[in-house]
Order: sequence, then structure tokens, then C-alpha cells
Amino acid sequence: MSCSTRHPAKLTVAAAADLNFAMEEVARQYRATHPDVELAIAYGSSGNFHAQIRNGAPFDIFLSADIDYARRLATSPADVFPYAEGRIVVWVPGGSPLDPATALRAPTLRRLAIANPDHAPYGRAALTALRGMGLYDTLRPKLVLGENIAQTFQFVQSGAADAGIVALSLALAPKAKGTGVYWEIPHSLYPRLEQGGLILKDSPAARDFRALLLSGAGRGILERYGFALPAAAAGGY
Repeated sequence: MSCSTRHPAKLTVAAAADLNFAMEEVARQYRATHPDVELAIAYGSSGNFHAQIRNGAPFDIFLSADIDYARRLATSPADVFPYAEGRIVVWVPGGSPLDPATALRAPTLRRLAIANPDHAPYGRAALTALRGMGLYDTLRPKLVLGENIAQTFQFVQSGAADAGIVALSLALAPKAKGTGVYWEIPHSLYPRLEQGGLILKDSPAARDFRALLLSGAGRGILERYGFALPAAAAGGY
């Protein structure tokens, strides 16, 4: 990693799609205190970002929905910072006859959206939960795969799927308020969705962004969007 003595003109962040709305608030706070830095945030699946960064994609910070992707890119384990734990829910649009608590077992469920488990941590969590409930074999023909968890949510919003297993953070977003209802899947049915970040190109601007995310203000934003905060993040930076 190269260290800069001043803020770069631009700071680019590769963020997991479940952070889409929470990061809007974090970004507003960052821009207010760093008007000289052009902050650009791209959202997508953590697995795809991991591959892109391996191939030289010019991101400054990586915020992964699976901390293992960040660990694989780090030169030292100490460089990786846990920032949140995700949750999954069954979400159905408003006006649907389906009850999210029973939708997965409903015979009228035709299409169920989940994120692609090949590269999206939330997709892997969804599959584990379905298997834990004994529903995977029944629902496998009905699965519709989103490229990431945000697209998965859009599939349900648009009617391309009757229900979806999505991130709680998206179900709690202001833009989703009043558009649907959700049921939180018990934590015991899927592994912890421990999310972690990594500064890829060291600079004061990148360190300030990390500090904001791990600060009381940043944690407050994440909690409002349904993220749990891992104990390992208690110390901050």
C-alpha cells in the first residue's frame, strides 16, 4: 500500500449492495467534512468486487458483505476491519396475498428471488436457511437469482418474483417504507454474515472514511438499517 501525505482528489469505494442506502447517509456526512474529496461509491456483489480488485480495479476501499473476501486481499490480518453483521428476511410487496412468515411454504409462491450464491454472501445465507428449513428441494425450481442483493430486492419490487430473501438493511430503507412487509429469518438458520472492510490504497482520506464508518455516528447509521455491530468493532480505529 502506498501512503499519501494529502487527501486524493477522489476516493473510490467498492461497497456490498446491502449497504446501498446506509452508505448514502455515511457519504453525506463524509462529504460535509471533506468537501475537497470527490467520493464515489460503487455497489455490487462482494464476490465480483473481490475478483475485480484481484484484477487491478482501482478502488481505494473495499466494504465486503463477507469479511473473508477482504481477508483474502489483505497483506496483514490487522488491516481488515469488521464493521457490521447482516441479517436476512423474507420480503413480499404490499398488496401481496402472501404472508412473509409463511410465504416460503405457500403453494401459491411461484418465484422466489435470492442473490446468486456463487458470488453474493446473502445468496449463500439464503440457501443455507432454505436447507435448514427443509425447503430447498421444493423451492429450487422457483428460484430467481439476482446479480446482487439490491437487484434481488428489485426483482420483488417489480413483480418479477413473488417474494425474496433479502437483506434487512434494504427492507428498512426509506425508499422501501410502505412498499412491502418482511419476516426476519431466525439467526440460527444461517451462518453469521460478518462484514468487513479493507483500505486498498492508504491515504488520509481513506483512513478518515474508515474512522467515520466505525465511529458512533457511523455505527448509529448502520444500526438504523438493521445491521448488528460485531464485538470486534468495539475498539474502532
